[in-house]
Amino acid sequence: MTNLQEKVAIITGGASGIGLATVKAFLEKGAKVVIADYNEEAGLSVEKELKETYDNVLFVKVNVAEEKEVEDLVSKTVNHFGKLDIIYNNAGIGIQKPSHEMTAEEYKRVIAINQEGVFYGAKYAIREMLKTGGGSIINTSSILGTVGEPNALPYAASKGAVNLMTKSLALEYANRNIRVNAVAPGFIESGLVNKEALGDFYDGLVAKHPIGRLGNPEEIAHAVVFLAENDFVTGTTIHVDGGYTAK
Repeated sequence: MTNLQEKVAIITGGASGIGLATVKAFLEKGAKVVIADYNEEAGLSVEKELKETYDNVLFVKVNVAEEKEVEDLVSKTVNHFGKLDIIYNNAGIGIQKPSHEMTAEEYKRVIAINQEGVFYGAKYAIREMLKTGGGSIINTSSILGTVGEPNALPYAASKGAVNLMTKSLALEYANRNIRVNAVAPGFIESGLVNKEALGDFYDGLVAKHPIGRLGNPEEIAHAVVFLAENDFVTGTTIHVDGGYTAK
């Protein structure tokens, strides 16, 4: 088992939701954490708040769809903390729109962030991990990487790609002590996904989860911590979805 004490982790999309819950979970384990997010205001606010309790936390603004920015993110992490042990490629977006009405730009934007962002994160993390004898890469997939959903074509396509990117990378680097896994959340309670915001549609989402409720960010963060700690898990996607994909 890997002890996360003093390990250095990058968490993209780390200023809110699942990413923020994972930042806090890693810090509680004694890790040094880089909060990487495109939302600079939120990221700096989170950094300031967390520094009241933890010393080893740093915010870096990044657009994961831009390769050079991800390369710089990894460089800044190594320059600040001396190494990189873990990267959680979590940043992502979605769009709800009929496919025949979707523009090429809308499609490409989702793919660029959700899929290409994972590639860039893995690419530059692996370069550092090869120097230090290994590490752990964790990607955010989704239930929609396993099952279809109307009006969510680019999101589902990107998450299906993440599942196979995870397997391919795991096989490619297993003998170099680099583990690659993914977590696939169901629908998660958030600022935009809650009863007040969605009304009756919220009840429909709940009904799709046999466990009878939506998940919370901390439950996904718990799975990410497991994937970072367990040294015998690689090439897998863990569904944390309240039974959504068991049907």
